[in-house]
Amino acid sequence: MEPAKTMETSLGAVFADANGMTLYTFDKDKPGESNCYGDCATNWPPLMADEGAMAEGEWSLVERTDGTTMWAYDGMPVYTWINDTKPGDVTGDGVGGVWHVAKPGAM
Repeated sequence: MEPAKTMETSLGAVFADANGMTLYTFDKDKPGESNCYGDCATNWPPLMADEGAMAEGEWSLVERTDGTTMWAYDGMPVYTWINDTKPGDVTGDGVGGVWHVAKPGAM
């Protein structure tokens, strides 16, 4: 089962978590590596993987420095944004010039 679903927003189809919250990628990450920790991870919570989760298709797992595991799409770790308050919000797109909505097929 994929860790995210596709949802229509004002920016078109984007990936969202199980609660409908938009997922984002971070330009400072590298494929298979998250660089969002501390305050960054407080504001941009990683989409964490349940224990025993398995990679599937374009979805893979990234190990964080604390030993936990998060999800990545096409190798890029994905996050939610603390300032999105309801499903379909896309207020994190473009923040700091380094955060972007995660879109199917656009990575």
